[in-house]
Formats: sequence, C-alpha cells, structure tokens
Amino acid sequence: ESLHSSIGLLGISAGSLLLAVHFYSLPRAAPLIPSTALGVLLLILSSLLAYAGIRKSLRNASLFLSLCLTISVFWCGYGVVFILRGQGVLNNTGDFRNALVPGLVTFTLALLIIAVVGFLCREVILAMIASAVSLASAHEVAMHYSTAFGSSAVACNYMVVCLVGGYFALGRILYFLTKEKIALPGTDLAKKKTHEQIQSTSGSVNRFAVTGLILNMLSASVFGCRLLGITGKLFIGQVPWLWAAGIYQIGICILSYRAMDVLMATFFGFTSILKFAGGYCLLYPIWQLVLALFLALKSPVDSLYLLFYVAYCIALACRPKGFFEGGPQGVDVAIFVASALMTLIHLYNVKASAKIPTGKDAVKALLARSSFLKLREGADLHAPYLGYSKYADAEVLGYACSVLASFAITMTGDPQAPLATVVIPWVVVAGGILKLLGGSVAFARGKTLESSAFILYAVMWIIWGLTRYGGLYGTTRSFHAAVGIISFMLFNGFIVFCTLFLNIAWFFYSLTFLLIAVSFLLDAIHALPAGYDIAATIIFGLVSFYCFLSALFSSVFEGSCLPMGRPIVKLSGVGGGMTKCLHLPARKASSVKRIADILKNGGTCGIPTDTVYVLVAACNRPDAVEKAHQSKRQAQDRPMSLWISSLKQLEPAKHLFTPLLWDFMEAAWPSPISLVVPRGEWVDFLGMKDSAKYVGTPQSIAIRIPDCSVTTHLIDLVGPIVVTSANPTGEADTTHHNQVYAKLGDKVDAVLCDGPSPENIASTVVDCTKINSGNIGFFRVGIIPKSQVLQILEQVQKK
Repeated sequence: ESLHSSIGLLGISAGSLLLAVHFYSLPRAAPLIPSTALGVLLLILSSLLAYAGIRKSLRNASLFLSLCLTISVFWCGYGVVFILRGQGVLNNTGDFRNALVPGLVTFTLALLIIAVVGFLCREVILAMIASAVSLASAHEVAMHYSTAFGSSAVACNYMVVCLVGGYFALGRILYFLTKEKIALPGTDLAKKKTHEQIQSTSGSVNRFAVTGLILNMLSASVFGCRLLGITGKLFIGQVPWLWAAGIYQIGICILSYRAMDVLMATFFGFTSILKFAGGYCLLYPIWQLVLALFLALKSPVDSLYLLFYVAYCIALACRPKGFFEGGPQGVDVAIFVASALMTLIHLYNVKASAKIPTGKDAVKALLARSSFLKLREGADLHAPYLGYSKYADAEVLGYACSVLASFAITMTGDPQAPLATVVIPWVVVAGGILKLLGGSVAFARGKTLESSAFILYAVMWIIWGLTRYGGLYGTTRSFHAAVGIISFMLFNGFIVFCTLFLNIAWFFYSLTFLLIAVSFLLDAIHALPAGYDIAATIIFGLVSFYCFLSALFSSVFEGSCLPMGRPIVKLSGVGGGMTKCLHLPARKASSVKRIADILKNGGTCGIPTDTVYVLVAACNRPDAVEKAHQSKRQAQDRPMSLWISSLKQLEPAKHLFTPLLWDFMEAAWPSPISLVVPRGEWVDFLGMKDSAKYVGTPQSIAIRIPDCSVTTHLIDLVGPIVVTSANPTGEADTTHHNQVYAKLGDKVDAVLCDGPSPENIASTVVDCTKINSGNIGFFRVGIIPKSQVLQILEQVQKK
C-alpha cells in the first residue's frame, strides 16, 4: 500500500540532493554537475514522480498526489530550461533569469499552499517537504535579483528535503525489518485512515483539479511576470513552462475523466490548448461561457473562476498581438491570483472535515423547484449504456473541438506564418490530439462507432492541417494528397452508413464532415470553388455545436432537452436496452447481489460464464423461465439446461443417481462440460415445479457446474438456474456484454457486464443417458475435446 508513497518521497529526495549539490558547487568556475546532465536527470525524476502520484491517487491520497504532480511539473520545466542553458541557448545571465523566474514564482506559492494545508491536516512530512522546496524556490528567485543572497541558502533548503527523505527511508526500513512492530511517527503510511478516505465512499471527488489549477497559475505567471516587470521579455526560454503546463494539462484532463468529472475535464482540455497556442483566439470565449453556466450547477465559485478565462479570451481576441499585449497579460495576473485561491479552496476541502463554503448545491436547490429541468444525479450518473467504464463521457470535448477546429480553418491568419497562428493551436491540437482523447474514452465506454469516427476525424485534421499549412505539398504532391483524402472519404462513407442505425444527429455530423473532406480534396487538386470551404466548415461547425450542447445537456440534466434523434433506419434487435436494460459490472459483489434479487423476483438476466454469455432465470420462478424461453425464440431441438453451484444441491437426491454417474459428475465439474442425464424424480428436489416443462426433454436434462466464480456465487444466492445461450436461436454465440445488449437488450431485465468472454467457444455437451453400459456420446464438442472427456470417464471407471 505504501510502495508508491516510498517511490514518490524518495524520488523527491533524490532530486533535491542533485539540486543541493548543484547549488553548493555554483560559486565554482565549473559546476560539479553540467547543466545538460542536471536537466536530463530532473526530467527522469519528474516522470517518476508523475507515475508515483497517479498510482497513489487510487488510494485517495490527495495531498501526496498534489505534491508529487506539482514537483513533477516543476522539475519538468526546470530541467528543460537547464538543458537549453547547457546547449548554449541561454548563455546570457539575464536570459537565464527571465526563463527561470516565472516558474519559480509559481511553484513558490503553489508549494506554500500545499505546505499550509499539510500542516493544518497534520501531514507533517509532506508539509515539511513542500515548505522546504517552496523556500528553496523563493531563495533562488532572490538570488537572481540580489547578490546578497548566495546559492548556499537554496542548497540548505534542498538538504532539508534530503534529511526528511532520509528519515522517511529509515522509518520504512525499520517498519519492514521489525515486521510492522516499529514505526517512526509519520512513516506508517499503510495504516493511515484519513477523513478523505472515509469520505471517498460517499461520492466522487476530482483530486486532480488542484494540479490543474496550479498549471493555470504557471501559464498565467509567464505573461503576468512580464507585465509586472519581474521579467524583461517574452522569449523561447519561457516556452518550456508553457509546454510542460500544456502536456500535463492534457494528462489532468484524462485523469479528470477517470474521476468522472466531465465539466472540469472539458475545461482542462480547453486550457491545455491555450498553453500550447502562440496566437490569438476568437471563438474560445463561447466555450468557457457555456461551461461556466453549467459548472455553476456544481459550484458557483468554480463558475466565477471560469469567467476569468472568458475575460482572458476576449482580451486576447481584441488585441492584434494576443499574448504579447498588456491587456491579456493583466488578466493573466488576475488568473494567477484566482488560481492560487482556488487551489487553496480545493485542496483544503478535499483534505479537511470543515469545508470552505463554495455555494455548492445552491443552484441545485433552485432547479429542484423546476418541472422542466431535472438534474442527473445518483450512482449511475456517468454509467455508459454499454457496460461499465472507468471514464466519464468525453463526447462534450469531442464535439467542441470539432467546432473550434472547423471555424479556425476559416481564418487565414498571418500569410507569412499560418502554421503558427492557426493550424498548430486550433486545428492540430483541438481537432486532432484532443479528439483522439475523446475517441479513446468513447471506445473505453463501449461506443465503438463514435470512437471510430472521432479517431478518424482526428487523424484527418492533423494530417491535412500540417500538410496544407505546413507547405508539405505543392503541385508535384497534389496527386498523392488527393489519393490519401479519397481514402479518408471512403472510410467516412462507411461511418455515414453506420450512423443511419445510430441517430439523426450523428448522421448529419458525419455527413457534413464529408463536405469538409470534399473541400480538402478540391483544394489538393487546385479546383476549390470560391467560398465552398467556408460554407462547408460553417455547416459542419453548426451541426457540431448542436451536438456539443446536446451532449452537455444530457450529461447534466435528465431527459432529452436537446435530443440527438432516433435512428433513421431501425433494425430488429439492434440497439436494444440502451434506455431500459440495467447494466452492472461483474467485478462488484453488490452487482451480483442485485442480479440475484432480480432473478428471485422473476426477472431474466444475461451473465458471463467460463465460456460465452448466457441468459438465465431462477428455477423456482416458472414465469421467469417461460419469459426466457419466449424471449430467445427457443427451438424445440435446443432445450434449456440446468446449472447448479455444487453437487451438495443434489445431495438429497444422490440415491436417484447411479454411482458411476455420480462419480463422473464429481470428477468432471466444475468445468465447461454439460452432462445430459436421464430425467427422474431428482428434478423435484430442486424446486423446479412448473418450470420443469421448459427444461430439457421428456427423457433427459443437461446439467452443469460452471467453472466461474461469479456464476457460482450467483447460483449460491439464487439457487439452481435455468440457462440458455444469450442469442436468438440460430445465431452465433455472444462473447461480449455489448452483444447481449444488441441481441436481447430490450427483452432481459439486466446484464452482468464482464467485457469479452474468456473463451469464444461454448461448452462440450456429453450424453450420459447410457453411461452405465460404459458408453457416452457427444451432442456437441466445444471447448473441452472428446479425448479429455473420455480420459475423465476412464479414470472414474478405474476408480
């Protein structure tokens, strides 16, 4: 449990030792550690800290997570600056200071906030490390502006971190050597039970938001320091801070989806674009304003914070030189202060029992009186309609990026540098990278078609944007570019066809992108009519904007305020269960219990097994067995079988089975082997009653104990169950819970979701009606071969 805490804290200590050695040797003519080597080592340690922080986040350790990720970002940008100095890019002392100071100022304040919260919440070791690194950064800033401050003060602060790390390492060693008998104060991390761990069971909390807010402070500091005169100019030396913040912000966006926080994840995705962008933005305020309105439903304070970004984007749009003007830089200063305040509020509210009021649920109380809008709440808030997922829905970000990218290519930008002003920040980053993220999340949520479209469009935006605006094709390469675009159009044509069976909005979304692909093609062969590309992008942008609003409404409100529409072509058995059928993850014992309750109450369910998915009903509920029989259109030559969890369930009727048959059942189970045995009075011992007429034939019944812990546990809760394959008669076996939805989703009450089946082959069905004569037959040879079954029989006969 404490492995990743150990890795994180010792990694911080190792980096602090390197920096302590560097600053102690700084007065020498030649530093002991070359700048390039120091930068590379800090980059390695920053990746290690990022890993430790993210892995430890699974234990709900928010303060440790914030500390590790904050220092990881710090050393990432810090290391690149040292590499630039080692390579001669920052030879001038003034340039090196201008490059370092914005990051040092940010992390001085950010780590101070973490230290204050750590001391208040009695996390002494983490607080001491944060305060020491914060003081080291503050001393380094002072060192760059005044010769009265020597580098030894910085080194001393880093040595404090090393001593704390040494104390922690000693505590862990003693803890393991004494077999948990000796634990130094503050080092017994495995047995800590903090308030946040208890609180985490009551609801989902986005513990990554703090790091995202610190990243906003970092990017604001770069431009704010220039306005306040702390740095002399904006130049290439400050790019590492902005790009480190952008890269980490995309990571925070992904992790926020893992935390099921759709709105903050979308916000962090957008702010990552600003950190990458070097030009102006025109349409960006629309998204922040819309997000601010919806975020007010969660917390009015968070909503007010987003309005700072609305003002920032308006300031950027109004100034020809964008980031280099005083107006946007002034808003940057305000964002820096607001981000620091929000960091303190979020970090303290996650750790402490007493909360700083943020107006949470105030708007919810007002909407509770509305009959038109009802907030979406409860345990299934982010549950996908196709099984379980570790991620919240990212379609809001995907649609918004489509609008942003499509409208951005209508802007010509600077004719001398179109790649820098339009393509990189808006088309490539927004339309490409973030759309790839949305496609990946959609795939994780079981939306195969949507994910394929997002990924295809992302690749198209990236390749076409770089090719066209990067000057990578001219007259000689037009044919090759046209061939590639035609290939994309063929793939998109297939997606357009598939969306006929999805909904109206997706059909128009994919169809209008085909218009954009046509404009790409015409441009490649130099036959683009005047105004066609503008018209195509506007149409696609408007359709995408409707989809964006629809996805945002559906993620916040119940019902269909802005519906996506019905499928244009409706096929029987396709799309069943999307709104009716309950889906539960098989990993949770509570899910198995709910399935058991449904079966006890006369329901039918699709469940995973040791082979393929099956449709089940409780034996003692004849109505449920009849329902399962009818929903599957059961053929007379494919009778339903009987499953038990243990031979103890047949123990009262053991005298009704021959000794050879009983021993064979005992030797063959649990396994994917179904044994067809003679029908007899033993059936009555299982409480089948009127259900018996639907199970087996008048002469025999197939019975099995599955080799699957989930299935046997379910049978223990319900009793013997009646089983048939989860597919209409005559169709292929279902090997994924998605297929159960597609084929029987509107006819069953619930599906226990466990992803792909462990095997794609059904069980082996053995005829044991004549086993006493020493002969067995095979109705179906499945996953277990004949030879293995015959070998089991031979061993039983010898016994």
